[in-house]
Amino acid sequence: MTAALETVLARAGLKVDTAEFLALVEQAAKRLSPGNPEPAHYFSTEQRDVLTDVGLDLSPTRDDEADPRASTVATQAVFADSALSVGEAARRLGVDDSRVRHRLKQHRLAGWKDHGGWRLPAWQFTADAAVPGLDVVLRAVPDDQPALVVAGFMTTPQDDLRIHDRPTTPRDWLLAGGDPTRVAELAATLGTPA
Repeated sequence: MTAALETVLARAGLKVDTAEFLALVEQAAKRLSPGNPEPAHYFSTEQRDVLTDVGLDLSPTRDDEADPRASTVATQAVFADSALSVGEAARRLGVDDSRVRHRLKQHRLAGWKDHGGWRLPAWQFTADAAVPGLDVVLRAVPDDQPALVVAGFMTTPQDDLRIHDRPTTPRDWLLAGGDPTRVAELAATLGTPA
């Protein structure tokens, strides 16, 4: 399996050895809920009745079903591995480390702290700059939204953002010179019911 995993990591452009990647996967899996929870356990009898009346299946997953957590664990592991340190972001932007920390504090860059310091998601950078208009978008993101949610939003095509009549990601919209206020309006709704 090690050779196959090395091949997959190399094809994906991830610069991590297999042991390190598997440790990231294990950490991500530990942060998730148990593998086979009883969904009905989280609701009162009245709530269960309403939810089942509208067709929701509250039974636990069967042993022959794929674990829905697997995709989340893989996403988190890749997200963490591809993130930049403050020093790496500073070199990419051509600024001092303190400027990167200042931009993080002002919500002009996105990041999270882990045991090794700040980590900055790679999606927000080009080869030598931050994505244009990023500061406008990040200031609109609700404070309670984790970095993984913001990354998912910025890298998922949105029907409201179109290039050549095709939905595009907010990141690509900004890179193409699109109005950042349109992305900011969408980002402001992250975490709110549809």
